[in-house]
Amino acid sequence: MKVTVVGAGNVGATCADVLAYREIANEVVLLDIKEGVAEGKALDIWQKAPINLYDTRTVGSTNDYTKTADSDVVVITSGLPRKPGMTRDDLIQTNAGIVKSVTENIIQHSPDAIIIIVSNPLDVMTYQAHLSSKLPRNKVMGMAGILDTARYRAFLAEELNVSPKDIQAVLMGGHGDTMVPLPRYTTVGGIPVTELIDPDKLTAIIERTKTGGGELVKLMGTSAWYAPGSAAAQMVEAIVRDQKRVFPVCIKLEGEYGIDDCYLGAPVILGKGGVEKVLELDLNEEEKALLETSRGHVKDVMAVLDGLSK
Repeated sequence: MKVTVVGAGNVGATCADVLAYREIANEVVLLDIKEGVAEGKALDIWQKAPINLYDTRTVGSTNDYTKTADSDVVVITSGLPRKPGMTRDDLIQTNAGIVKSVTENIIQHSPDAIIIIVSNPLDVMTYQAHLSSKLPRNKVMGMAGILDTARYRAFLAEELNVSPKDIQAVLMGGHGDTMVPLPRYTTVGGIPVTELIDPDKLTAIIERTKTGGGELVKLMGTSAWYAPGSAAAQMVEAIVRDQKRVFPVCIKLEGEYGIDDCYLGAPVILGKGGVEKVLELDLNEEEKALLETSRGHVKDVMAVLDGLSK
């Protein structure tokens, strides 16, 4: 198995490191546009193989897509962070151009690859990759739900003083303030979380989850990388090892939840075919309303991208 990670920044390098350490693929290719960065980080990861005892070969490349040929899965982390004075539309235009170029180059050399998008704005960049790749929806998805549920579960574990291993949760909608955590589908060792925590504390944790990325930016002055990189690697593992894991991922909905032609987070079964099934939960009226709000926000951002191409 061969996996390519495009973008050797903090998130991409972390993803490649986790993939190698867990021996999820035989070969991991790390690609970047900055001269020597991908080669250096790939070499560093390979040089710790004798220490951490893994066999995965890591290869670095400066913009040479021939080295990515015949990849089974490709993770795209490329893109610029939003800078002072940059509008949302500016960010979309800049990163859409990057994701479009990367996707087209990847498909040229790995036409059967499954693509995972990490670039932001996540939902609309998944849309861009789908347009550029012309692949079926099951082979193009965005990483957001695993990261967001991980933050949600970590906060709950801290509040309840329990192991995060025992917390399961589902989260839907867009990546950002309009995401839709679902307390009804959140359990701790099989026990509904609503039986273990006060409603006001649960509400506070949900709100903290929605702004989890911003909290880290305020603390560090930059976006997170350990959790996002690990989340993308977990998706790769589910695909490469055909694990049939149930994860929330960003995918084009085609009628599920009464929503059509919109890229939103939803629970899916992830296996060797990519998204093998979108799971439809029986949402109550409040949850449906929150999902509709999220849908409207994502459609507005998708419209910005559509307008740029005219």
